[in-house]
Amino acid sequence: MDEGVDPAHMCQSLVNKVAQSEQLAAVADPEVIVLFEDWLEELEQEILRIASTTRNTSAGEVADAAGLSRAGAAFILAKLQRDGKL
Repeated sequence: MDEGVDPAHMCQSLVNKVAQSEQLAAVADPEVIVLFEDWLEELEQEILRIASTTRNTSAGEVADAAGLSRAGAAFILAKLQRDGKL
């Protein structure tokens, strides 16, 4: 094995991720998921409206206009581009 790889650490990391997935699944109520998806769709529509007013929409501009973090705005802009909506 590569000298930089610690198998015990890798195994512990995997166990932690599985536990986290189970915890998230336990609280992922279908009604909450639907609400989140509705909210995300509304947010995407707002960002598309913002983007329609300018040619070069940056994450910073979207973040300021929509009240989002720059990382959040960048994520949604990338998603809209990937989906062919922007």
